[in-house]
Amino acid sequence: MMPMIEGPLRCWSAAARRVDEFPSVGRDRPSIPAFFRLCGQVPLDALPERAGRVPTRAGPSRRSPSAKNSASVESGVSLRSRKGAQQPLAFRAMVLRWSVDRHRPGVTTRRHRKVSPVNLQELLDKQDSYDAPAVVAGVSAARIRSVATRGAVPVGPDSCFRIASLTKVFTCTALVKTMRDNSIPLGTPVIKLLPDLAPGWRADVRLTIEQILGQVSGLRESVDSTALVPLGDGPHALQEAAQLVVGTGNEHEPGARWSYYNGNYILAGAVLAALSGTSYERALEKTLLGPWNLSRTSFDAPRDATTGWDGPTELPLLGYPRSRRPSGGLWSSVSDLLAVGEGLLSDGALLNDISRPRTTPDDPVASGLGWALGPSGQMYLNGRLPGYRAAMLLIPDKDYVSVVATNQQHALRATARFLSDIQHPLTNDDLATVVDRFAA
Repeated sequence: MMPMIEGPLRCWSAAARRVDEFPSVGRDRPSIPAFFRLCGQVPLDALPERAGRVPTRAGPSRRSPSAKNSASVESGVSLRSRKGAQQPLAFRAMVLRWSVDRHRPGVTTRRHRKVSPVNLQELLDKQDSYDAPAVVAGVSAARIRSVATRGAVPVGPDSCFRIASLTKVFTCTALVKTMRDNSIPLGTPVIKLLPDLAPGWRADVRLTIEQILGQVSGLRESVDSTALVPLGDGPHALQEAAQLVVGTGNEHEPGARWSYYNGNYILAGAVLAALSGTSYERALEKTLLGPWNLSRTSFDAPRDATTGWDGPTELPLLGYPRSRRPSGGLWSSVSDLLAVGEGLLSDGALLNDISRPRTTPDDPVASGLGWALGPSGQMYLNGRLPGYRAAMLLIPDKDYVSVVATNQQHALRATARFLSDIQHPLTNDDLATVVDRFAA
């Protein structure tokens, strides 16, 4: 039960000290609104001048793009930035103090342990092997964001990069949401949702949606980029690609073993389009990009797209075949990728569906739907296209998301090391090798 404090406390530090008197508060971990009610309203003038600057709360808003809410924890915002904004800023200060107090000795919880502050920019600058013209790294910890950049090319949290296979996160999330909204179990056979492909179907008819999303389909992996080139970029390209994938049959029984195959996500994109009664691109916009305010994510290169590099050579901006888009065709930004991670962490049912392992102990990788799984429950994935590397890591029970996007195709090892280093204080796991080698 929440302890009672008589009357509002008129000093932020006094309020925080009063909460310290109740160890159960830290143990029971009340919500931020409950903490606010517990301490009472704190006027801005009561905050000490030495408080200086505090981080902003940077969670996505349904009324505005997530990018507009982003701010660097290192830079913060002035406590006296706007007249009439006293209460929200005081509230943010209380949230900051509350998040710090949850890690003090004696009140660590299952979800949060004592962790030293991380200077994201300092850690990024220490990555000696980074030779990318542009690097953007972002972290969201309990919806408080920090962003760091590096390189000769000016970039920021809204700069767009090709994210390659991180597109699978979007396809998977949109399809699982659509199936849930339509009360369709993830164990439904794919052929039931793509009946138009039945005449040429050579795959196992027991193949399910969760098996293709979890990369345990057992499909014969004979449909590659070369086989898809003749399909062009017409409106039926994805449907025709899906027909090729199921027309090659199975090499293994569905669910028997894990193997990373882009053909699985070609099928997933076709299912999303079929369930939505429209194209895959429009279905993704309707289901995910629009509702989650992902305004910097698209299949078309934006005017300010960050160009890719292969060592010292700048590469031209090229299109991406429509038949392969569900597996790797998106442009996106660090701010939008953080918003996707935050969206997943805020939907417990969706997160549970996606993060539950679909592999066996004998598989080389533990995998949920669209994500590889780490030893402490981490979810991670990397993306690779000529000129670009990107990687993303979530720790659900720490309310933590981290992302790195670069425009140098030789930067994945440094990216993996960086992601591993910044999550290490939370898990004590070294994930640099597995993040780098995933799906190599």
